Amino acid sequence: MILIGQYDSPFVRRVALALRLYDLPFEQRPWSTFGDAEKLAAFNPLRRVPTLVLDGGEVLIESGAILDYLDELVGPEKAMIAERGPARRQALKICALGSGLGDKAVSLIYERVLRAEQLHLWVERCQAQIGGVLDVLERERAGVATPFWFGDRIGHADIMVACALRFTGEAHPSLFTAARHPALTAHAARCEALPAFQEIVQKLDPPKG
Repeated sequence: MILIGQYDSPFVRRVALALRLYDLPFEQRPWSTFGDAEKLAAFNPLRRVPTLVLDGGEVLIESGAILDYLDELVGPEKAMIAERGPARRQALKICALGSGLGDKAVSLIYERVLRAEQLHLWVERCQAQIGGVLDVLERERAGVATPFWFGDRIGHADIMVACALRFTGEAHPSLFTAARHPALTAHAARCEALPAFQEIVQKLDPPKG
């Protein structure tokens, strides 16, 4: 399999971490959605990452859809999410909040870099969304005593949130702080200490607007 994208993207990183934790071999092509857009378009007309090219040539896009395939590949016993029921729905909710957090953090970077004059209403809306999600996730994580969100074993929810937290902290350090979000800070530190997280990482160098 070929994973297209750079690890400073929380969405590419979550897929790469799942591949590694599932012991599935893959090759990374660290293409940029801007600098390598035309090469990327040959596999994904949206010119977005992550894009996963399967060994037979089939192409999967969007991190959630890619993880769904990987879960099917490894089977329900190894999958890092419950197969069905309330536990699955709750995990998917945490994944969605983490994904939304990452998406809004990316949007703020684009606003700063691509617009000559920032639209303050949009900036304030994104910041409010980021703050609201962080507060909800903080309460949720503070109420869990287990090492990971849904027990002793890491899952997709843990990975998505940790990847989004790292990205948000590097891109917008004033929005995610240990003082305001101690439970999330501890969660991120626990995940980042794992060998797979230390291997699959790329420091974000946010472009200056």
